[in-house]
Amino acid sequence: MAKLSLGSTFSIFHSRHIRPPLAGCHVTKMTVADHHPSLEVVGGARDRFLPSLHTNLRLPYNPFPLIAWNRHVETIFASFFRSIPQVRLRRECLRVKDGGSVALDWVSGDHRRLPPDSPVLILLPGLTGGSQDSFVRHMLTKANGKGWRVVVFNSRGCGESPVTTPQFYSASFLGDTYEVVKHVGARYPEANLYAVGWSLGANILVRYLGKESHACPLSGAVSLCNPFNLVIADEDFHKGFNNVYDKALARALCKIFKKHALLFEDMGGEFNIPLAANAKSIRDFDEGLTRVSFGFKSVDDYYSNSSSCDSIKHVKRPLLCIQAENDPIAPSRAIPREDIEENPNCMLIVTPKGGHLGWVAGAEAPLGAPWTDPVVMDFLEYLERGASKTGKFLGDSEAVQRSSGELHHIEV
Repeated sequence: MAKLSLGSTFSIFHSRHIRPPLAGCHVTKMTVADHHPSLEVVGGARDRFLPSLHTNLRLPYNPFPLIAWNRHVETIFASFFRSIPQVRLRRECLRVKDGGSVALDWVSGDHRRLPPDSPVLILLPGLTGGSQDSFVRHMLTKANGKGWRVVVFNSRGCGESPVTTPQFYSASFLGDTYEVVKHVGARYPEANLYAVGWSLGANILVRYLGKESHACPLSGAVSLCNPFNLVIADEDFHKGFNNVYDKALARALCKIFKKHALLFEDMGGEFNIPLAANAKSIRDFDEGLTRVSFGFKSVDDYYSNSSSCDSIKHVKRPLLCIQAENDPIAPSRAIPREDIEENPNCMLIVTPKGGHLGWVAGAEAPLGAPWTDPVVMDFLEYLERGASKTGKFLGDSEAVQRSSGELHHIEV
Protein backbone atom coordinates (compact mmCIF):
# COMPACT_ATOMS: atom_id res chain seq x y z
CA MET A 1 0.00 0.00 0.00
CA ALA A 2 1.39 3.41 -0.92
CA LYS A 3 2.27 5.64 2.01
CA LEU A 4 1.09 9.23 2.15
CA SER A 5 2.70 11.98 4.18
CA LEU A 6 0.58 14.31 6.22
CA GLY A 7 1.41 17.08 3.79
CA SER A 8 0.29 15.09 0.75
CA THR A 9 -2.91 14.06 2.48
CA PHE A 10 -3.69 17.66 3.24
CA SER A 11 -3.00 18.78 -0.31
CA ILE A 12 -5.49 16.28 -1.73
CA PHE A 13 -8.30 18.20 -0.14
CA HIS A 14 -6.87 21.68 -0.38
CA SER A 15 -9.27 23.99 -2.18
CA ARG A 16 -6.62 25.10 -4.62
CA HIS A 17 -6.24 21.56 -5.97
CA ILE A 18 -9.82 20.33 -6.29
CA ARG A 19 -13.17 22.01 -6.43
CA PRO A 20 -15.71 21.53 -3.63
CA PRO A 21 -17.74 18.30 -3.99
CA LEU A 22 -21.06 18.38 -5.78
CA ALA A 23 -24.16 18.73 -3.65
CA GLY A 24 -25.42 15.41 -2.40
CA CYS A 25 -22.01 13.70 -2.59
CA HIS A 26 -20.58 12.25 0.62
CA VAL A 27 -16.87 12.84 1.20
CA THR A 28 -14.98 10.87 3.82
CA LYS A 29 -12.01 12.74 5.30
CA MET A 30 -8.77 10.79 4.83
CA THR A 31 -6.34 10.52 7.69
CA VAL A 32 -2.93 8.98 7.89
CA ALA A 33 -1.50 7.94 11.26
CA ASP A 34 1.54 10.07 11.93
CA HIS A 35 3.08 7.38 14.13
CA HIS A 36 2.14 4.05 15.65
CA PRO A 37 0.61 4.27 19.15
CA SER A 38 3.32 1.94 20.49
CA LEU A 39 5.69 4.93 20.22
CA GLU A 40 5.64 8.15 22.20
CA VAL A 41 6.39 11.08 19.89
CA VAL A 42 6.34 14.61 21.29
CA GLY A 43 8.17 17.90 20.95
CA GLY A 44 7.85 21.44 19.71
CA ALA A 45 9.21 20.35 16.30
CA ARG A 46 7.00 17.25 16.10
CA ASP A 47 4.75 18.49 13.29
CA ARG A 48 7.76 19.70 11.31
CA PHE A 49 9.93 16.59 11.58
CA LEU A 50 7.47 13.72 11.89
CA PRO A 51 6.31 13.51 8.23
CA SER A 52 9.90 12.83 7.15
CA LEU A 53 10.40 9.90 9.54
CA HIS A 54 8.32 7.37 7.66
CA THR A 55 10.71 4.39 7.86
CA ASN A 56 9.63 2.83 11.14
CA LEU A 57 7.35 5.22 12.95
CA ARG A 58 4.10 4.13 11.29
CA LEU A 59 4.75 0.48 12.11
CA PRO A 60 4.42 -1.03 15.58
CA TYR A 61 7.62 -1.27 17.58
CA ASN A 62 8.16 -5.04 17.65
CA PRO A 63 11.08 -6.04 19.88
CA PHE A 64 12.83 -9.25 18.90
CA PRO A 65 11.30 -12.27 20.69
CA LEU A 66 13.07 -13.66 23.77
CA ILE A 67 15.98 -11.20 23.62
CA ALA A 68 13.92 -8.11 24.35
CA TRP A 69 11.65 -9.62 27.01
CA ASN A 70 13.94 -8.16 29.68
CA ARG A 71 15.76 -4.83 29.51
CA HIS A 72 18.96 -6.24 30.97
CA VAL A 73 19.01 -9.20 28.60
CA GLU A 74 18.55 -6.85 25.64
CA THR A 75 21.24 -4.44 26.86
CA ILE A 76 23.79 -7.22 27.41
CA PHE A 77 22.92 -9.08 24.20
CA ALA A 78 23.42 -5.94 22.09
CA SER A 79 26.71 -5.18 23.83
CA PHE A 80 28.22 -8.63 23.37
CA PHE A 81 26.56 -10.21 20.34
CA ARG A 82 25.62 -7.45 17.88
CA SER A 83 27.68 -7.69 14.71
CA ILE A 84 30.56 -5.25 14.20
CA PRO A 85 30.89 -4.05 10.58
CA GLN A 86 34.44 -4.11 9.31
CA VAL A 87 35.61 -0.71 8.11
CA ARG A 88 39.08 0.63 7.34
CA LEU A 89 39.60 3.77 9.37
CA ARG A 90 42.24 6.49 9.10
CA ARG A 91 43.19 7.95 12.47
CA GLU A 92 44.01 11.60 13.04
CA CYS A 93 45.34 12.67 16.43
CA LEU A 94 44.26 16.18 17.27
CA ARG A 95 46.28 18.14 19.82
CA VAL A 96 44.02 20.61 21.60
CA LYS A 97 44.78 23.89 23.33
CA ASP A 98 45.62 22.54 26.80
CA GLY A 99 48.04 19.99 25.37
CA GLY A 100 45.60 17.11 25.52
CA SER A 101 44.81 14.85 22.58
CA VAL A 102 41.76 13.25 21.02
CA ALA A 103 41.57 10.77 18.16
CA LEU A 104 39.41 11.31 15.07
CA ASP A 105 38.72 8.17 13.03
CA TRP A 106 37.73 8.84 9.41
CA VAL A 107 36.64 6.26 6.85
CA SER A 108 39.74 5.49 4.83
CA GLY A 109 39.64 6.82 1.26
CA ASP A 110 36.71 9.21 1.77
CA HIS A 111 38.96 12.24 1.33
CA ARG A 112 39.47 11.11 -2.28
CA ARG A 113 36.11 9.45 -2.96
CA LEU A 114 33.62 12.03 -1.71
CA PRO A 115 33.11 15.56 -3.02
CA PRO A 116 34.10 18.40 -0.66
CA ASP A 117 30.48 19.43 -0.03
CA SER A 118 29.36 15.97 1.15
CA PRO A 119 27.63 16.32 4.54
CA VAL A 120 29.84 15.47 7.51
CA LEU A 121 28.59 13.39 10.45
CA ILE A 122 30.50 13.51 13.75
CA LEU A 123 29.85 10.53 16.06
CA LEU A 124 30.23 10.82 19.85
CA PRO A 125 30.32 7.42 21.62
CA GLY A 126 29.40 6.87 25.27
CA LEU A 127 31.48 6.57 28.45
CA THR A 128 34.76 4.70 27.71
CA GLY A 129 33.42 3.98 24.19
CA GLY A 130 34.97 4.61 20.81
CA SER A 131 35.02 3.69 17.16
CA GLN A 132 35.20 -0.01 18.09
CA ASP A 133 31.63 -0.03 19.44
CA SER A 134 29.14 -2.02 17.36
CA PHE A 135 26.40 0.64 17.37
CA VAL A 136 28.95 3.28 16.30
CA ARG A 137 30.16 1.08 13.43
CA HIS A 138 26.61 0.40 12.22
CA MET A 139 25.76 4.11 12.19
CA LEU A 140 29.05 4.86 10.46
CA THR A 141 28.53 2.31 7.67
CA LYS A 142 24.89 3.27 7.14
CA ALA A 143 25.68 6.97 6.78
CA ASN A 144 28.80 6.38 4.72
CA GLY A 145 26.85 4.12 2.36
CA LYS A 146 24.54 7.05 1.65
CA GLY A 147 27.42 9.34 0.69
CA TRP A 148 28.05 10.99 4.06
CA ARG A 149 31.55 11.70 5.32
CA VAL A 150 31.75 10.22 8.84
CA VAL A 151 34.25 10.79 11.64
CA VAL A 152 34.27 9.20 15.10
CA PHE A 153 35.31 11.51 17.93
CA ASN A 154 37.23 9.33 20.42
CA SER A 155 37.60 11.26 23.67
CA ARG A 156 40.81 11.33 25.69
CA GLY A 157 41.83 7.78 26.54
CA CYS A 158 38.89 6.20 24.71
CA GLY A 159 39.22 4.02 21.63
CA GLU A 160 42.99 3.92 22.29
CA SER A 161 43.13 7.70 22.00
CA PRO A 162 46.36 8.99 23.58
CA VAL A 163 46.35 10.72 26.97
CA THR A 164 49.02 13.42 26.97
CA THR A 165 48.02 15.48 30.04
CA PRO A 166 46.79 14.54 33.53
CA GLN A 167 43.19 15.14 32.56
CA PHE A 168 40.52 12.88 31.10
CA TYR A 169 37.24 14.00 29.63
CA SER A 170 34.00 14.41 31.58
CA ALA A 171 30.30 15.14 31.24
CA SER A 172 31.01 18.76 32.12
CA PHE A 173 33.91 19.46 29.76
CA LEU A 174 33.01 20.86 26.34
CA GLY A 175 36.41 22.22 25.30
CA ASP A 176 37.38 19.24 23.16
CA THR A 177 33.97 19.23 21.46
CA TYR A 178 34.35 22.90 20.52
CA GLU A 179 37.75 22.24 18.99
CA VAL A 180 36.77 19.07 17.15
CA VAL A 181 33.72 20.71 15.53
CA LYS A 182 35.79 23.76 14.55
CA HIS A 183 38.56 21.58 13.16
CA VAL A 184 36.20 19.40 11.10
CA GLY A 185 34.36 22.49 9.81
CA ALA A 186 37.62 24.13 8.77
CA ARG A 187 38.69 21.01 6.90
CA TYR A 188 35.41 20.84 4.95
CA PRO A 189 34.13 24.43 4.77
CA GLU A 190 31.69 23.65 1.94
CA ALA A 191 29.90 20.90 3.88
CA ASN A 192 27.10 20.99 6.43
CA LEU A 193 28.02 19.47 9.78
CA TYR A 194 25.84 17.12 11.86
CA ALA A 195 26.42 15.04 14.99
CA VAL A 196 25.05 11.92 16.67
CA GLY A 197 25.78 11.07 20.30
CA TRP A 198 25.07 8.04 22.47
CA SER A 199 24.68 7.89 26.25
CA LEU A 200 27.29 10.19 27.86
CA GLY A 201 28.28 11.33 24.35
CA ALA A 202 24.66 12.39 23.85
CA ASN A 203 24.72 14.30 27.13
CA ILE A 204 27.86 16.15 26.04
CA LEU A 205 26.40 16.83 22.59
CA VAL A 206 23.15 18.31 23.95
CA ARG A 207 25.09 20.47 26.41
CA TYR A 208 27.22 21.70 23.51
CA LEU A 209 24.11 22.53 21.46
CA GLY A 210 22.66 24.46 24.39
CA LYS A 211 25.86 26.36 25.14
CA GLU A 212 26.43 27.33 21.51
CA SER A 213 22.72 28.05 20.99
CA HIS A 214 22.32 30.41 17.98
CA ALA A 215 26.07 30.27 17.30
CA CYS A 216 26.17 26.49 16.89
CA PRO A 217 27.92 25.50 13.61
CA LEU A 218 26.02 22.19 13.42
CA SER A 219 23.04 21.94 11.07
CA GLY A 220 21.36 19.29 13.21
CA ALA A 221 21.96 16.57 15.78
CA VAL A 222 20.62 13.33 17.25
CA SER A 223 20.76 12.25 20.90
CA LEU A 224 20.38 8.54 21.75
CA CYS A 225 20.00 6.99 25.23
CA ASN A 226 20.87 10.30 26.87
CA PRO A 227 20.84 10.08 30.70
CA PHE A 228 19.83 13.80 30.71
CA ASN A 229 19.81 14.12 34.51
CA LEU A 230 22.99 12.64 35.97
CA VAL A 231 21.76 12.93 39.55
CA ILE A 232 18.78 10.69 38.77
CA ALA A 233 20.94 8.37 36.65
CA ASP A 234 23.38 8.01 39.56
CA GLU A 235 20.52 7.16 41.94
CA ASP A 236 19.32 4.37 39.64
CA PHE A 237 22.85 3.09 39.04
CA HIS A 238 22.95 1.75 42.59
CA LYS A 239 19.70 -0.23 42.39
CA GLY A 240 19.52 -3.98 41.85
CA PHE A 241 21.07 -5.34 38.65
CA ASN A 242 22.26 -1.86 37.65
CA ASN A 243 25.20 -2.38 39.99
CA VAL A 244 26.57 -4.77 37.37
CA TYR A 245 26.80 -1.94 34.82
CA ASP A 246 28.27 0.40 37.42
CA LYS A 247 31.06 -2.03 38.29
CA ALA A 248 31.75 -2.86 34.62
CA LEU A 249 32.09 0.79 33.62
CA ALA A 250 34.22 1.49 36.69
CA ARG A 251 36.58 -1.32 35.64
CA ALA A 252 36.79 0.16 32.14
CA LEU A 253 37.64 3.58 33.58
CA CYS A 254 40.29 2.08 35.85
CA LYS A 255 41.82 0.20 32.93
CA ILE A 256 42.19 3.44 30.96
CA PHE A 257 43.51 5.25 34.03
CA LYS A 258 46.17 2.65 34.85
CA LYS A 259 47.58 2.85 31.31
CA HIS A 260 48.42 6.48 32.00
CA ALA A 261 48.97 6.37 35.77
CA LEU A 262 52.40 8.00 35.57
CA LEU A 263 50.80 11.25 34.42
CA PHE A 264 48.83 11.40 37.66
CA GLU A 265 51.35 10.22 40.26
CA ASP A 266 52.26 13.71 41.52
CA MET A 267 48.70 15.00 41.80
CA GLY A 268 48.08 16.49 45.25
CA GLY A 269 45.39 18.59 46.85
CA GLU A 270 41.93 17.05 46.87
CA PHE A 271 42.82 14.35 44.35
CA ASN A 272 42.48 10.80 45.67
CA ILE A 273 44.46 8.85 43.09
CA PRO A 274 44.29 5.46 44.89
CA LEU A 275 40.48 5.75 45.01
CA ALA A 276 40.31 6.50 41.29
CA ALA A 277 42.79 3.76 40.37
CA ASN A 278 40.83 1.13 42.30
CA ALA A 279 37.31 2.50 41.87
CA LYS A 280 34.49 0.02 42.44
CA SER A 281 31.90 2.39 41.01
CA ILE A 282 31.73 5.35 38.63
CA ARG A 283 30.99 7.53 41.65
CA ASP A 284 34.28 6.44 43.27
CA PHE A 285 36.21 7.35 40.14
CA ASP A 286 34.47 10.71 39.88
CA GLU A 287 35.14 11.43 43.56
CA GLY A 288 38.81 10.56 43.33
CA LEU A 289 39.58 12.28 40.03
CA THR A 290 36.88 13.75 37.80
CA ARG A 291 35.12 16.22 40.06
CA VAL A 292 38.48 17.59 41.34
CA SER A 293 39.95 17.88 37.83
CA PHE A 294 37.04 20.04 36.70
CA GLY A 295 36.65 22.14 39.84
CA PHE A 296 33.52 20.78 41.50
CA LYS A 297 32.96 20.77 45.27
CA SER A 298 31.44 17.31 45.32
CA VAL A 299 30.33 14.49 43.03
CA ASP A 300 26.72 15.61 43.38
CA ASP A 301 27.75 19.13 42.42
CA TYR A 302 29.50 17.70 39.35
CA TYR A 303 26.48 15.61 38.32
CA SER A 304 24.02 18.44 38.90
CA ASN A 305 25.99 20.95 36.83
CA SER A 306 26.85 18.52 34.02
CA SER A 307 23.34 17.34 33.17
CA SER A 308 22.01 18.11 29.71
CA CYS A 309 18.38 18.36 30.85
CA ASP A 310 18.99 22.03 31.60
CA SER A 311 20.37 22.67 28.09
CA ILE A 312 17.32 21.65 26.04
CA LYS A 313 15.60 25.02 26.38
CA HIS A 314 18.63 26.73 24.82
CA VAL A 315 18.97 24.44 21.76
CA LYS A 316 18.48 26.40 18.52
CA ARG A 317 19.39 23.70 15.99
CA PRO A 318 17.19 20.75 14.92
CA LEU A 319 17.53 18.01 17.53
CA LEU A 320 16.01 14.52 17.57
CA CYS A 321 16.12 12.65 20.90
CA ILE A 322 15.43 8.91 20.98
CA GLN A 323 15.04 7.09 24.30
CA ALA A 324 13.82 3.68 25.49
CA GLU A 325 11.14 3.66 28.18
CA ASN A 326 12.83 0.72 29.93
CA ASP A 327 16.43 1.99 29.70
CA PRO A 328 18.19 0.89 32.91
CA ILE A 329 20.99 3.47 32.63
CA ALA A 330 19.18 6.49 31.13
CA PRO A 331 15.94 6.53 33.20
CA SER A 332 12.75 7.60 31.45
CA ARG A 333 11.81 9.80 34.42
CA ALA A 334 14.88 11.95 33.72
CA ILE A 335 13.72 12.97 30.22
CA PRO A 336 12.97 16.73 30.15
CA ARG A 337 9.68 16.23 28.31
CA GLU A 338 8.26 19.67 29.10
CA ASP A 339 11.29 21.52 27.76
CA ILE A 340 11.35 19.33 24.63
CA GLU A 341 7.66 20.00 24.02
CA GLU A 342 8.19 23.75 24.38
CA ASN A 343 11.27 23.96 22.14
CA PRO A 344 10.32 24.39 18.45
CA ASN A 345 13.63 22.78 17.43
CA CYS A 346 13.30 19.51 19.34
CA MET A 347 11.47 16.21 18.95
CA LEU A 348 11.44 13.17 21.24
CA ILE A 349 10.74 9.53 20.35
CA VAL A 350 10.36 7.02 23.19
CA THR A 351 10.19 3.32 22.38
CA PRO A 352 8.46 0.94 24.83
CA LYS A 353 11.53 -1.31 24.98
CA GLY A 354 15.14 -1.13 23.90
CA GLY A 355 17.23 -1.29 27.05
CA HIS A 356 20.39 0.79 26.96
CA LEU A 357 21.89 1.03 23.47
CA GLY A 358 19.98 -2.09 22.54
CA TRP A 359 16.91 -1.54 20.36
CA VAL A 360 17.05 -5.13 19.12
CA ALA A 361 14.12 -4.70 16.75
CA GLY A 362 13.44 -3.92 13.13
CA ALA A 363 14.54 -5.47 9.86
CA GLU A 364 18.11 -6.24 10.92
CA ALA A 365 17.38 -7.76 14.34
CA PRO A 366 18.81 -9.51 16.19
CA LEU A 367 22.44 -9.19 15.08
CA GLY A 368 22.32 -6.20 12.73
CA ALA A 369 21.89 -2.47 13.17
CA PRO A 370 19.65 -1.18 15.96
CA TRP A 371 16.06 -0.12 15.20
CA THR A 372 17.07 3.53 15.53
CA ASP A 373 19.52 3.72 12.62
CA PRO A 374 16.98 4.14 9.76
CA VAL A 375 15.09 6.75 11.80
CA VAL A 376 18.29 8.68 12.45
CA MET A 377 19.26 8.64 8.78
CA ASP A 378 15.76 9.71 7.65
CA PHE A 379 16.03 12.67 10.02
CA LEU A 380 19.53 13.67 8.94
CA GLU A 381 18.78 13.34 5.24
CA TYR A 382 15.62 15.42 5.70
CA LEU A 383 17.72 18.17 7.29
CA GLU A 384 20.39 17.95 4.61
CA ARG A 385 17.84 18.24 1.81
CA GLY A 386 16.56 21.44 3.39
CA ALA A 387 19.91 22.91 4.32
CA SER A 388 21.31 25.73 2.23
CA LYS A 389 24.52 24.89 0.45
CA THR A 390 25.40 28.55 0.09
CA GLY A 391 25.01 29.74 3.66
CA LYS A 392 26.47 28.54 6.93
CA PHE A 393 25.40 29.12 10.50
CA LEU A 394 27.60 31.93 11.79
CA GLY A 395 28.60 32.33 15.42
CA ASP A 396 28.57 35.55 17.35
CA SER A 397 31.76 37.48 18.03
CA GLU A 398 32.34 35.67 21.33
CA ALA A 399 32.18 32.28 19.67
CA VAL A 400 34.54 33.41 16.92
CA GLN A 401 37.06 34.73 19.46
CA ARG A 402 36.84 31.57 21.54
CA SER A 403 37.53 29.29 18.59
CA SER A 404 40.23 31.40 16.94
CA GLY A 405 43.13 29.63 18.62
CA GLU A 406 45.49 27.45 16.62
CA LEU A 407 44.77 23.72 16.37
CA HIS A 408 47.59 21.22 16.01
CA HIS A 409 47.15 17.76 14.57
CA ILE A 410 49.22 14.87 13.36
CA GLU A 411 48.36 11.99 11.07
CA VAL A 412 49.11 8.46 12.25
